[in-house]
Amino acid sequence: MDRIDAMQAFARVVETRSFTKAAETLHINKTTVTQLVQQLEKRLRVKLLNRTTRKVNATADGAAYYERVVRLLADLDDAETSLSSASASPRGRLRVDVPSPLARMILVPALPAFHLRFPDIQLDMGVSDRMVDVIGENVDCVVRGGELTDLSLMARRVADLRLGVYAAPSYLERTGQPSHPRELENTHHRIVGFLWSRTGKSFPYAMHCDSDSEDDPERIEVQGRHDFSVDDGNAYLAAGLAGLGILWLPDYMAKAHAALGELVPLFTGWRLDPMPLYVAFPPNRHVSAKLRVFIDWVAELMGAHAPVVKWPSA
Repeated sequence: MDRIDAMQAFARVVETRSFTKAAETLHINKTTVTQLVQQLEKRLRVKLLNRTTRKVNATADGAAYYERVVRLLADLDDAETSLSSASASPRGRLRVDVPSPLARMILVPALPAFHLRFPDIQLDMGVSDRMVDVIGENVDCVVRGGELTDLSLMARRVADLRLGVYAAPSYLERTGQPSHPRELENTHHRIVGFLWSRTGKSFPYAMHCDSDSEDDPERIEVQGRHDFSVDDGNAYLAAGLAGLGILWLPDYMAKAHAALGELVPLFTGWRLDPMPLYVAFPPNRHVSAKLRVFIDWVAELMGAHAPVVKWPSA
């Protein structure tokens, strides 16, 4: 038995709560994972896992052992990356998942420069707006907008996305231009609905009137009515450009289209709460050199588009 392989197999079973998923993420067969864990238990003379037909959980001894195994594996990785050649050039496969508009408009166009700086990193990028099981799918990190709901993940805030309200000229020709956000509720106006993956529902947007007194600002939440909803950012933008309804968009998505006259900004006297953008990763996963440089690269890149700032409270 290779003790390091056994420890890695055990740690991955604990993280995924499944021998099958652990085998998939380690790119070995399930039988091998099972044998490695059994050999580890035999060597330690301790039961590390409780197995049922539906799930796998660590025993009390297994949970304690897992914490030490994770630290040991991290130390081994540090020992390798601390070598001058490795630390100077991070290497290996990195699996990330990012929102589709961010990938298309910002990250992918900047990748040639990333690969020029880090030629030994193989970047496997999932592009979606779905909720990703970071641990279960063995993803090194995800980039996500909005407040994080999974508090078990570690995260770094890399941007504050300023939002605006927009509509295509074709939409405004049919409906007229609304002068107040409340006109979007229970009228002939329609928004394009965005279905957030964590809830499968759209949610209201908080808006603040900049012209009001700081001591008594007007703040409203606008839900809007929709005839069409979508769960992908690129499709959401396409629907707005087609005139299907009003959009709430980050500046980076709207800027070029507004400059070309394809989108018209609405309610310019109102301010929307910014959307935070995070890079999130598993709490017990060692932040390797390759992951560290990727997170730093995303933060540097977003700093040019939507730097993290302190916004005034309503």
